Amino acid sequence: MDMNALMRQAQAMQRQMMKAQRELEAKLFELDSSGGAIHISIYGSKKLESITIDKDAIDPEDKEMLETMIKVAINEALDMIDKEVEKIQAKFTGGMKMPF
Repeated sequence: MDMNALMRQAQAMQRQMMKAQRELEAKLFELDSSGGAIHISIYGSKKLESITIDKDAIDPEDKEMLETMIKVAINEALDMIDKEVEKIQAKFTGGMKMPF
């Protein structure tokens, strides 16, 4: 294989990876947590779109429990995005880890 063909192939792969990254960043992930008490909408760019809290989950006497539920929900949503990133990376790298 000549060097020019190799460079074109590498450039095409780079364009595909950039496109996949843009698509991931624009994708909205949604998650229900804590038995549906917390709903998270977050973009693949890890920008939070919304948090919805069921009114029955709000107990003024137990603020710490609500804070914990929100933290768990956000971490679950971020993990969901990370798993999607791993799938995309595996598609391009055959499973090798790369910064994305």
